[in-house]
Amino acid sequence: MAEAAGQSPAARLTDADAEARLARIDGLLAELEAAPGPTVRRALEAVRLLSEVYGEALARLLEHAGGEPDGRPAVAEDELVGHLLVLHGIHPEPAERRAARAVERLRPAARERGGDVEWAGLKGRVAQVRVSEGGGGCGAGCGAAASGLWEAVREAVLAAAPELAGVERLPEPSGRRAAPAFVPLDALARPASRR
Repeated sequence: MAEAAGQSPAARLTDADAEARLARIDGLLAELEAAPGPTVRRALEAVRLLSEVYGEALARLLEHAGGEPDGRPAVAEDELVGHLLVLHGIHPEPAERRAARAVERLRPAARERGGDVEWAGLKGRVAQVRVSEGGGGCGAGCGAAASGLWEAVREAVLAAAPELAGVERLPEPSGRRAAPAFVPLDALARPASRR
């Protein structure tokens, strides 16, 4: 542990490294929980107590952290820190607001591709989102692109608010899709005499 305190910034974890370690921790804890005996129970209790102390330290850090103009601590924007704050139940923003912001961040990219995404709210612990894939002119592979958009939305919402149980895709309300471009045949046949 003393060596860890003296680590240089070059030794810090990347997001991918942190994700790999979190997955490994989950696996190890699952193995421990399946093993019998008092030593295992004491080890799991030590992990729980350590987690509680780290959670308290994070809560105190949030109290001292400078906030954004809307009162949200800037440190909570970091994905890994945000996950820890959620784990300890101390994230300063409600899950609904974090998930809605994740959808809004995807909106420009969706619109560039002729579609749109819209936050519709929470139903219990399930996020509800409308996703439109756009329309006309969509050639081969369009279904794959639409599927990719929905998957990106689902992943972004659950990354921003991992405590949610899922993401539900709502149907588009009737009348919301843009009408396909239509040029009457007789308009093409008329001479362009007036200009």
